[in-house]
Formats: sequence, structure tokens, C-alpha cells
Amino acid sequence: MKLSKLFLIAGAAALSLTAIPFAVKAETTSSSSLILAQTTETPVREKGPFQRLGLTDAQKNQMEEIRRNTRAEIDRILTPEQRQQLETARQNRQGKRQVWRNLNLTEEQRTQMQQIMQSKRSQMEAVLTPEQKQQLQEFRDNMRSRRQKFNRSNR
Repeated sequence: MKLSKLFLIAGAAALSLTAIPFAVKAETTSSSSLILAQTTETPVREKGPFQRLGLTDAQKNQMEEIRRNTRAEIDRILTPEQRQQLETARQNRQGKRQVWRNLNLTEEQRTQMQQIMQSKRSQMEAVLTPEQKQQLQEFRDNMRSRRQKFNRSNR
């Protein structure tokens, strides 16, 4: 009887000792996120390879402005039904490629989209320093190489 109580107490002590670091980590994470959310008025998203380039705050703001303008241009091209379909897909966090396929874009819309995306890419690259452009090109080359290796291995 005494031995089973001892095991029970030892088990409870071990469980509480292992749970405390997780509780402290959860508290630290949640409060720091709250502080970050309170201090940052407009969150600037760094997407894809741009997050690795060490962008300055001014560059991040320029990139965000380019993204907003691009989204507005795309919205002007889409029909109201396509815009609704796209918004629903965004809210449901569906995969981008599948969403765009399901929009059934006309040839004219596809051409306009390609032009907009090329313009966006040029504008974003113009914001970068020569060193950042080189890093971006290296990243793209590496991704292209990985994709080719992956495609060859899956044949």
C-alpha cells in the first residue's frame, strides 16, 4: 500500500515537472505575440524568398505597397463571381494553384494576369540592393535545381 502511494506521488511529481516548461513556453509565446500585435499597426508580410533577404523596413513597406497594388489590379480583371470565388478560397486557405485553375479565366484575363505578375516582379526587384538581387537569383536557381531533381526522381 505504501509502495503504491509512493509510486503515485513520484509519478505526479514527474508529470508536473515535465508539464511546467510547456506551460511557461506557452505563456511566453502568447504574451510576446500579444505585445507584438499591439506594437505593430500594419503587419508587413515577407513572403517566399524575400524573407531571407534581410529587407529594411522601408523595403518591406515598398513590397507591401506593391502587393496591395497588384491585388487591386487583379481584382479589376476578375468578374464579380471570380472575385467571390477567390475570396472564399482565401478564407478557406485552399491551395493557390488549384484556386486559380478553378476560376476559369479567359485567355485575355490570363494574358493580363501574366503582365501584372511580371510588372510586380520587376517592381519588387527594383526595390532590392544588388546583393539582395544576387541572393534572390541564387535562391531561384537552387529551387529550379531542386525541382528538376525532384521531377527526375519521380519519373
